[in-house]
Amino acid sequence: MENVSEMRKIVGGILCGGYGKRLWPLTNTVPKVLLEISKEYTILDRQLSQLKNIGIKNVYLLAGYLHEKIRERYGDEWRGLRINYFIEEEPGGTLYAINNLLGNVESDFYIVMNGDIVTDINLLRMLKNADENTVSMAITKLKSPYGIVNISENRIIGFEEKPELPYFINAGIYVISKKLKNRFLTFKRGDVEKLVFPLLAKEGLLKYYFEKDVLWYSVDSHKDLETVRSEFSNREDMPWGYVKTIVLTEKYMVRKVYIMEGFATPMYIHTEKDESIHVVSGKGKILLEDNEIQIKEGDIVRIRPGQKHSITALENLTLMEYSTPHPADRVEVK
Repeated sequence: MENVSEMRKIVGGILCGGYGKRLWPLTNTVPKVLLEISKEYTILDRQLSQLKNIGIKNVYLLAGYLHEKIRERYGDEWRGLRINYFIEEEPGGTLYAINNLLGNVESDFYIVMNGDIVTDINLLRMLKNADENTVSMAITKLKSPYGIVNISENRIIGFEEKPELPYFINAGIYVISKKLKNRFLTFKRGDVEKLVFPLLAKEGLLKYYFEKDVLWYSVDSHKDLETVRSEFSNREDMPWGYVKTIVLTEKYMVRKVYIMEGFATPMYIHTEKDESIHVVSGKGKILLEDNEIQIKEGDIVRIRPGQKHSITALENLTLMEYSTPHPADRVEVK
């Protein structure tokens, strides 16, 4: 994995100032970013970890409502990440919050995230695809909030549950270059989506970043929060992706393993039982002590007990891993 701090000077910013009114009463005393998506794991925990995992050293929390709760949890340093704060005494809109960062911090690039999104978008890849002459916006496919009815002539011929629609929406992650930050600073208050982005688009200065079939949620309602918590049940986030337990019995364990493009798992072994890996999607390679196996969708690879191996994703890689149900059998090797 290439560290972004070696590429250029980059700081992170997270918009944390929203009231989260549609999540009341949960957000009466807790800001939305501190809602837990799994036990003792908040939305903001996850976003800070994502920025840290790609090598960013300084993150600025653009906070307002209940900002003292955020500072109480994270302070000025969190797991080796420097935490800074810009506090809005009165709501000034997303543009005002972003300009607090752009106008007060010198950097080559700024990666800014909405504080209510939960996504597996590859931030490192997005940054590597950014350039100083454009602003980059992550986009995602629009999903219908409802199931749809399929018709033909005068009959209903079927139903489809909340399909993807042929439209894209703003995914709430932006990379802004030093060269273009004055386009934002021209305005004082309001919504960046209404004031700045339309102008940049008209001038050809707004590019998009898109990843197919990647998890993305915006936590705007109780239903959204329930959906995200269900997704994160039995899931453990890793610096390189995540592992999610699908089946666990006395005899075997099935786990879904997701590795982001450009990332790799640590080297590890199974001490007593073998492991089978089924490639669901993507491309990658399995590095063994004395061999390298190229893998692609549909491949099945068996790893012998005691065989050191790690997995690298050449594209976003989804695997199903079948192995022993005993966690102690899996040992990371340095």
